[in-house]
Amino acid sequence: MVKKSQLEHITHEDLKELWEILTPEEKKKVSEVFVVRQFKKNQIIYAEHDTPEYLYCLLTGKAKMYKDGIGGRQQILRLYRPIQYFGYRAYFAGEPYVSSVAAVEAASIGIIPMDLVKEIIDENIQVAWFFIHELSRNLGGSDTKIVNLTQKHIRGRLAEALILLVDNYGLEDDGETLNIYMAREDIANLSNMTTSNAIRTLSAFTNEKIITVDGRRIKILDYNTLKKISKFG
Repeated sequence: MVKKSQLEHITHEDLKELWEILTPEEKKKVSEVFVVRQFKKNQIIYAEHDTPEYLYCLLTGKAKMYKDGIGGRQQILRLYRPIQYFGYRAYFAGEPYVSSVAAVEAASIGIIPMDLVKEIIDENIQVAWFFIHELSRNLGGSDTKIVNLTQKHIRGRLAEALILLVDNYGLEDDGETLNIYMAREDIANLSNMTTSNAIRTLSAFTNEKIITVDGRRIKILDYNTLKKISKFG
């Protein structure tokens, strides 16, 4: 672990809105306990059933929230990009984590004890509203995801997953290649389908010249068609 005694070079760029609504005294308290940890690709950040103790902020890299289902099959529930906070819902609910978070690629994570977060919330209503806003957005996104995963056909679910990757991580400089390289299994877990179905559907999209696939690199050739497939399921 690397403890940061001075956060000014990180906070204005990385902690964004949350840092900006803290008072000078609150900033001092956060600076004294703020820690940055490095996680390798696929390393677990926290696991289901762990006791929540920290607020996490993804500083660099990519991460996923997931839950193991029947037969060990994984369902990806949420993808994180810089700068997003996670790990706090279970603490507020007074329960263990009901899902796990792992690094999709090498990641730097900022960590703050939740006891300090609670202390600040008790004194700063703006911080309370920040978390209410974040929780509300996540709940709305989860509601939409449930409908999409249960009502859309395989093509629609895979198209939605690819669009989600574009929205979260963007494209490389060529304006076509997804700025994230995911294994077929992860794409399947994001789309709520088997790996074999994900591979077949990716092949179908390739034959229809909607995308091209080169290993884990995916290029989006026809974004509008992908949107239509996602919309109509």
